[in-house]
Amino acid sequence: MGKRSQKKFDFHIFLVENNLNTELPKKFTYQFDTVWLGNKGEIMAMDREQKKGFDRRRFLKVGGAGLALLALEGHLKRVSPEEILPKSKAKRRYAMVIDLRRCIGCESCTVACKVENNIPPDNYGEPARKISWNEVIFKEEGRYPFTKRRFWPRPCMHCENPPCTKVCPVRATYKDEERGLVLQRYERCIGCRYCAVACPYGARYFNWSKPSREDKGEVYFNPDVEIRNKGVVEKCLFCVHLIKKAEEMAKREKREIEDGEIKPACVLTCMGNARFFGDLNDPESQVSKLLRSGPAFRFEEYLGTEPKVFYLLPR
Repeated sequence: MGKRSQKKFDFHIFLVENNLNTELPKKFTYQFDTVWLGNKGEIMAMDREQKKGFDRRRFLKVGGAGLALLALEGHLKRVSPEEILPKSKAKRRYAMVIDLRRCIGCESCTVACKVENNIPPDNYGEPARKISWNEVIFKEEGRYPFTKRRFWPRPCMHCENPPCTKVCPVRATYKDEERGLVLQRYERCIGCRYCAVACPYGARYFNWSKPSREDKGEVYFNPDVEIRNKGVVEKCLFCVHLIKKAEEMAKREKREIEDGEIKPACVLTCMGNARFFGDLNDPESQVSKLLRSGPAFRFEEYLGTEPKVFYLLPR
């Protein structure tokens, strides 16, 4: 981690990534008691007392600027199995566990997600308008030659208490109570991007261009995934189309869905077997056992979103 400053000062937060492309100021100015600074001067974590005063207006501004991604490790909080494993109203609570001890940063999850969900691979030639439902964030520590790199895979967190659903004026984003997922109704979306501003994880993307299909077969097209039109917000859905397929097959065969039967594209292609997907309501599922077996962490826990993506850290 970078150097630490303990004196009170005004720190200028520059917009790192503005997926909204709205008329936002070039920088924000806040006052912090303690700030961790990265190698390029970016904010890595805030003082705990400052977090307590982190009101809704600042929450929305910082979330919209995509700055939450810079403070991931500083905002990790350990969770106990008692907090997350009890049964809820949802019939199922699908969740993901990512073992950072196994992640090698190959980004095969990112590529697989793009192929499976018809996401443009070239970001339309504009990095600021990229669409990456399943992103891997790289973080370097130390000074050359004693350096190391960490990898932070970041899908949608599918929060138990998602802020994005509360700000959508047309209910285009909603929580599926049957599966515990945060899903999208693209035909309802009006492109206001309130949900993208409210998401503290930067997991929502605005679609700036019309979808296109190459007749020559140069671009893979998955007919099972809905094509998003220009002017809507999209995000990771935990490959809900694969979940529905498994549900239909289990219904035809008159049986329950088995643990491990459902594998989103990122889980299926992970070279290090670092990702696990399953039902938290099933105490015998692999994700439940992993969360009981050792310390698990969630990002931005203090915001009360209760994300359902959990991380196992290197010891």
